[in-house]
Amino acid sequence: ASSALHREAALRAAVGKGLPAFENHSAQETRYTTCYMCACRCGIEVTVEDNQVRFIKGNRRHPVNRGVLCAKGNAGIMKQMAPGKLRNPLMRKPGTERGAGEFVEISWEEALDQLTDRLARIRASDPRKLAFFTGRDQMQALTGLWAQQFGTINWAAHGGFCSVNMAAAGLYTVGQSFWEFGDPDWDRTRYFLLWGVAEDHASNPIKLGIDKLKQRGGKFVAINPVRTGYQAVADEWVSLRPGTDAMLALSMCHVLLSRSLVDWDYLGRYTNATLLVVNTPGQVGDGMIARDADGQPLAWDPESAAVGNAMEAGRAFALFADVVLPDGRPARTVMRLVAERYLDPAYAPEQAAAVTGVPAATIERLALEMAHVAFQETIEIPCTWTDWAGRVHDRFIGRPVSMHAMRGISAHSNGFQTCRSLHLLQILLGAVETPGGFRFKPPYPKPSRAHPKPHAKVTPGAPLNGPHLGFPQGPEDLALNEDGTPAR
Repeated sequence: ASSALHREAALRAAVGKGLPAFENHSAQETRYTTCYMCACRCGIEVTVEDNQVRFIKGNRRHPVNRGVLCAKGNAGIMKQMAPGKLRNPLMRKPGTERGAGEFVEISWEEALDQLTDRLARIRASDPRKLAFFTGRDQMQALTGLWAQQFGTINWAAHGGFCSVNMAAAGLYTVGQSFWEFGDPDWDRTRYFLLWGVAEDHASNPIKLGIDKLKQRGGKFVAINPVRTGYQAVADEWVSLRPGTDAMLALSMCHVLLSRSLVDWDYLGRYTNATLLVVNTPGQVGDGMIARDADGQPLAWDPESAAVGNAMEAGRAFALFADVVLPDGRPARTVMRLVAERYLDPAYAPEQAAAVTGVPAATIERLALEMAHVAFQETIEIPCTWTDWAGRVHDRFIGRPVSMHAMRGISAHSNGFQTCRSLHLLQILLGAVETPGGFRFKPPYPKPSRAHPKPHAKVTPGAPLNGPHLGFPQGPEDLALNEDGTPAR
């Protein structure tokens, strides 16, 4: 790295010889940091003079962007130096009506005194009277902590209107999600589907990834109502009706299941497909995972013809089973429910075509193309490793099909379930956390139980007893009032 810096400095000096001296470069210095204009955190070089930003460019040695910088990143200097940027607190001009748009500057001391007095009265009486919303400031952890300490449950941030439904869906389903939590295995994937991603999300890493994919001869399929940005360079653009992505994905699942083009071994070893689900419609517990007295999930062992602890290593549990639990309740496996639901003719390509606007033949072909790459172009990496159950393997099996999704998926009321549908499609192919598929980023994957539960009990003058957001493990964890209405 040091020699590369010297070579670059020498090159700059050579190129700069004889050019007019437009600036006093001796008064300038370069700072290395990361861009804050989105969550990519691209590496940047910032030229500073008199403690002011003069120029921003990408850092070619940074692993995220390799020197590439998008228009947003370059506009960071405008954010910092904008003449319209607020520099002092503003207060509505005394005697004017709300909405008149007339403000006067006040000092920070005046602002803090007024807010302290007003907020102290609210906190002492009913903290819920404070509604606290923050924009895309990348500081949601800090603002959430402040609202938690204040005691109000009415806190929200940019993420809740952007992609948190997708993040929650992914974390619940596979222990991670798209964008900030994981990436396609760009170095090995051979078939890439991009669902509802605009050109301003994960911009530079995706550009670099698509370039790698195309240089290897892989296929890039873009699924989006409009052909802009990344979609313009896709090998195939699939236009669909906005908000119907879930039906498209689930119809692809229908095709895979109907032809048994599924990684059954992967499902049995690494998913909850074998777990038994209580089947008592209209009764308490219906639809919940069946558990033993110690809370361990149950599965059906065909060898012993008995129900057993699904977390017990070394046992091969059934993917398809209808059984009677020791307590007399009927139950069936997760995989049995999945197959029953998505083999329904309602999810056949012909029906999905009427919903999505994508021809049935296209839906079927895309599903079969993915299956071909997953199962006929399998990646095998010789390597001894031990899985979660203590089983020793001599190789990694990779399904080189990967996906990425973002705002176009999340910006609908069905965004949570749409994201789950995409992950289900990946799971059936065995393409999650395998070579060539979708790979996690540290510290993920995490089980949902590793995350906190939501808290909504308000006590005047006291903080909440936990964070606002979390992962309910059951109905008792929902943020509800005593009468069952939403607390927020």
